[in-house]
Amino acid sequence: MRDLLEYVVRSLVDDPSGVSVKESRSGNTVIFELHVAPEDAGRVIGKNGRVANSIRSLLRVAAAKEGMRVQLDIL
Repeated sequence: MRDLLEYVVRSLVDDPSGVSVKESRSGNTVIFELHVAPEDAGRVIGKNGRVANSIRSLLRVAAAKEGMRVQLDIL
């Protein structure tokens, strides 16, 4: 799932080297903390959070296949 998240976000931003993902687990829940360059934050969030919600949906589907839950925090 981490690879999927990094691939999608790096494809969206202008500065792929500014993308970092921190992963932590709590039971059957995986929590991702996504850091991007300040000038790319708008691209990742999108208007009214639509892009961020789409990324969260993709992660939810991938996690459901593994019987897990996922949470994405964009910092």
